[in-house]
Parts: sequence; C-alpha cells; structure tokens
Amino acid sequence: MSTALILSDRQRRYLRGLAHPLKPVIRLGNAGLTEAVAAETARALKDHELIKVKAPGGDREARDALFADLSHRTASALVYRIGNVAVLYRPRADLPKIVIPDE
Repeated sequence: MSTALILSDRQRRYLRGLAHPLKPVIRLGNAGLTEAVAAETARALKDHELIKVKAPGGDREARDALFADLSHRTASALVYRIGNVAVLYRPRADLPKIVIPDE
C-alpha cells in the first residue's frame, strides 16, 4: 500500500480535535516497526479510521522516520505527532465513519 493521503491544514485541525480524547491503540516496542505491527496498524485503521500510535522514547529523528514509514506502509495520513505519540488517519473505502470537511 503506498497511496499517499494528503490533508489540508483545516482537515488536520478537525482530525486533531477528534483524536484528542483517544488512547493509543498501537504501542511499538523495542523491536520497532515489524510486519506484524504494520499489519495490526492497518487492521486498526480499517476498524477505527483514526488511531493513536505510541512509540518508545529516544531519538526524535528516528521516531519521526518510524512514524513516516508506518504511515507509508498503511497508506494513511500522519495527522500529527507530539512527543512519542502520533495520530494516523485512513478513511474506510466502503463506509467511512468520519466525514472530514472539504478543503
């Protein structure tokens, strides 16, 4: 999966508001981004569309690269990242639950 999902600033702000009360659904361990983690993240995105992912602390650039790679592997948009938590969004193809505003 490699279709990039581009969001406007307005759409990102809207999704940030929806994601605020969410708890992390995916927690990355010391093994980092494995195929199993990517598959589980894709499943969670299919079920929820908007999820939080928590990575272990450490190097900021490595975390940014990890979140970008996870977003790319799951064909989702990286809505934002604060510290070691990122929010990913991918609308369901069949019946989207979240309707984001147009640009």
